[in-house]
Amino acid sequence: MAAKKKKSAYAEAGVDIDVMMNALRRAKRRVQTTYTPDVLSQTGSFGGLFRTPGRDTILVSSIDGVGTKLKVASMANKHDTVGQDLVNHCVNDILVQGAQPLFFMDYVGAAALDPLVFEQVINGLCKACKANGCSLLGGETAEMPGLYPRGEYDLVGTIVGVVEKKKLVTGNAIRHGHVLIGLPSSGLHTNGYSLARKIIFEKAGKKLFDTVPGTRTPFEKALLAVHKSYLQPVMAVMAQVKVSGMAHITGGGLYDNIPRILPEGLCAQIDRATWKTPPLFAFLEEAGRVDHEEMYRVFNMGIGYVLAVPAKEADTAMTILRKKKAQPILIGKMIRGNQPVQLLN
Repeated sequence: MAAKKKKSAYAEAGVDIDVMMNALRRAKRRVQTTYTPDVLSQTGSFGGLFRTPGRDTILVSSIDGVGTKLKVASMANKHDTVGQDLVNHCVNDILVQGAQPLFFMDYVGAAALDPLVFEQVINGLCKACKANGCSLLGGETAEMPGLYPRGEYDLVGTIVGVVEKKKLVTGNAIRHGHVLIGLPSSGLHTNGYSLARKIIFEKAGKKLFDTVPGTRTPFEKALLAVHKSYLQPVMAVMAQVKVSGMAHITGGGLYDNIPRILPEGLCAQIDRATWKTPPLFAFLEEAGRVDHEEMYRVFNMGIGYVLAVPAKEADTAMTILRKKKAQPILIGKMIRGNQPVQLLN
């Protein structure tokens, strides 16, 4: 009878290097399926190398995390969507400047990461990277017992993209009379989960398998709906329309994200009656007794991305977005004023 292999001191302390190295080797093969010819390094290198674009281009980078949506993933034991959330969120962040994603890098931290969970997360990262045409260039996996609660993990990512100088979108071109086009979100995306979880599971006493009132959708599916990427429809618009500004509606909602791109003296006047509040948000507001205005500061309320375009080009932009099945909505216009955002109705 073979002797049982003794655990290393590190494994006894909570970090089993052999288990994680085996998981990393399996993940490496999937990661390399995202590589483009511009990737100059291999998975596992100390630094990721990517061919430098020409002088007339600008690199654009962003970093973000999935936040407490990870707790819902753990509750549901479903980890194949959070990687997609992370990539798509970061893609949208650099898309605001008109950038096309080049490569992505991730960080996964845990007390002791379950290899099966890790592989699900990596699969999600790979799926979204491939869908967005960028490479998962590398990352960091850290096991730190005592820092993270056992059974939980954190997921963060950095993206780098590129845009030609002449196509850079800053918001400086927004003018009085320009119209605002909203693109629907797929749900909460990756923001507001601390409040949403408190309302749903504590105040309302709901379970993951309960359905969102007014729908046939379980809370699990609604809460884990993948953060939508707007890359394809927005790039299609930018190819034919002079987009003056864009905003990714994340933490802070419409109130805090649109002002980030506005020139001084302009106000985004938005008509809330132009779109119907999705049932999940309506439930959160009622069950949590959340002030109506606060809802628009915490959640995206059904609008995940906003484009500002000259009024004369609005019809063209709307037509392109409809062809891309982006379901565009004319939600408002730019007016003169010192109040950055004015929500009507």
